[in-house]
Amino acid sequence: MSDLLIILFSVSEVVLLVVVILFFLRLKKSEDLLSALQANQEEFIKRLQFNTQLESELVATFEQRQQELVALNTQLENKAAELGKLIDQANEFCKSPHFVREIIIQGHRSGKSPAQMAKSTGLSLEEIELIIDQS
Repeated sequence: MSDLLIILFSVSEVVLLVVVILFFLRLKKSEDLLSALQANQEEFIKRLQFNTQLESELVATFEQRQQELVALNTQLENKAAELGKLIDQANEFCKSPHFVREIIIQGHRSGKSPAQMAKSTGLSLEEIELIIDQS
């Protein structure tokens, strides 16, 4: 019986030894997996930092472009106001009797007919002929 007991203890020790070896192999595999996960996590954090930096640069560039657009819009509005004033002055000058008289005299000298000049200036044919006669 003692031989049987020794065999039983030996078998149980071998089984226990196999279980311990399997446990350590499994533990080693888990450690390798954990190391790989940590490496992936560090790479992921680096990518997140890069993306955050890129986003910050994009936002800063966007804000700068917005400010430039506001400045350009202000300049454009100022130029539009100046051009509006110039157009108003030109319209007033075009409506002045002296300017219309000069146009009619120049047209007559260049050989345009009174009917053509009446049509282009909006005056009557009699007014055109009167201006030509006075010059």
